[in-house]
Amino acid sequence: MFEELKPHLVELRKRLFISVMTVIVMFVVCFSFWNQILDFIIAPLQNTLPDNQKMVFLEVQEPFFVAMKVAFFTGFLLSLPIIFWQFWLFVAPGLYENEKKYVIPFVISATFMFLVGAAFCYYVVVPIGFAFLINFGQQLFSAMLNIGGYVGFFTKLVIAFGIAFELPVITFFLAKLGLVDDKMLKNSFRYAIVVIFIFAAIMTPPDILSQFLMAVPLIGLYGLSIFIAARVNPAKDEEPEQETDEEKEDE
Repeated sequence: MFEELKPHLVELRKRLFISVMTVIVMFVVCFSFWNQILDFIIAPLQNTLPDNQKMVFLEVQEPFFVAMKVAFFTGFLLSLPIIFWQFWLFVAPGLYENEKKYVIPFVISATFMFLVGAAFCYYVVVPIGFAFLINFGQQLFSAMLNIGGYVGFFTKLVIAFGIAFELPVITFFLAKLGLVDDKMLKNSFRYAIVVIFIFAAIMTPPDILSQFLMAVPLIGLYGLSIFIAARVNPAKDEEPEQETDEEKEDE
């Protein structure tokens, strides 16, 4: 059994090595510009803070680790086309020849949808969600946010939205392989709603507003996935039941 898995493990190691090395190279490049990248990351939150109030750090080593985290996060985003390409090359041997031609559409669409999700998080969710959370008790308390906690939470939220927005891309290729159809997705709609809200509750801050800001777009993307499946792999109509002997006699 191990001998059968060995070629796949070797291939997996090769694809992971290329992906990791790409991220490392991008990390080194981005580390040179971590100040500018950090300014871009904290801009939505900085706009919600009172005037002349800055973020703080609580530990001596925190600024350095924040710089590394920012560079690694940006390097990961820049490496996405290579990562998706390596993933496709890993699964390609199990596909038919006519299915292997989708490598470029897959890489482009997967990267695009991830960035759309990240942009939606940055321009919509972060400003609205954090403005609500910070202003919620401002009459009684003063906000003192540490940079390490914010960057860690921001990166987690952006990656969560990026992954969530991959739903239409995943549906397209699953439908292309004949693994899902529109009827299957429609029948699972109620269960999907529950899963979406659970996912949103886990990945967003503990407030209803942020959860809805993730759940509502995901529900819309699920509806888009149903439409995609209907175009790519529509469910076959059920065959009409055979006429009974009595119906034949009546005729």
